[in-house]
Amino acid sequence: MTRLRWFGILLAIGAGWGLTQPLTKIAVSQGYQPLGLIFWQLAIGAVFMFVLRVVTGKPIALPPRLLWFFLLIAALGTVVPNSFSFRAAAQLPAGIMSLVISLVPMLAFPVALALGVDRFNWLRLGGLVLGLCGVYVLSEPEALPDPAMLAWLPIAVIAPLCYALEGNVVSKWGMHGLGAGHVLYGASIVGAIVALPLAVASGQFIDPRTEWAAPEYALVLSSIIHVSVYTAYVWLVTRAGSVFAAQVAYVVTGSGVIWSMLMLGERYSLWVWGAMGLILMGMFLVQPRDE
Repeated sequence: MTRLRWFGILLAIGAGWGLTQPLTKIAVSQGYQPLGLIFWQLAIGAVFMFVLRVVTGKPIALPPRLLWFFLLIAALGTVVPNSFSFRAAAQLPAGIMSLVISLVPMLAFPVALALGVDRFNWLRLGGLVLGLCGVYVLSEPEALPDPAMLAWLPIAVIAPLCYALEGNVVSKWGMHGLGAGHVLYGASIVGAIVALPLAVASGQFIDPRTEWAAPEYALVLSSIIHVSVYTAYVWLVTRAGSVFAAQVAYVVTGSGVIWSMLMLGERYSLWVWGAMGLILMGMFLVQPRDE
């Protein structure tokens, strides 16, 4: 396959991933609470991946000895981060959420050092500093439409921190002989089983027997897009290599902002564009490179 086609696939994956940000904003727009949204996100993803694995002849059994691992991935990859990001998304513009989520590779660096899965590198440290500078710029009162939104910025940062921790846990201890798709499938099932009683007990369960409108459709669409692009991303890593595939982060960030402008009519101050520039430069410095 030509390099141009690889870039086309990369752009499609990134654009799809970026689309989930304004869809999330729409999903939380009518007051739905995190645990109800998390359950349905996991349940829809599990059903979609079950069908996909059956069609492609992949195994659907979950090894009982690895239920703890699926629970860990579900907690770090969905339940905990989304509990905070859904609340933050209801208060912050979707474009700002796209910038915050892009901090994952920068936050992953200090976590990797702490877990001993990476070596110290001055360039990556510079990337981390630039990313933090970007967050600082976002915290300026003039950067956000309402200065009161500032209180939600640290809440939003919890999600990329969880994702950074999840990625490093997998890097250090592996996936126990399973493929990435199998792990995501197992985590979706186990996570949904855990999230259901939590959603019901807290009064946050979303009854699907309601009059469907934009939030309900946005939740379903974003859930399907998420598992689809993640599966495609894993495929891209195996075909084109992790270094090339890591560039999808730039597309996710940029497309998340653009989709938010097109779909939600969001407009941003010069402070936000400046923060985006700092974060993108930080991403460039912390991206993995060929040895």
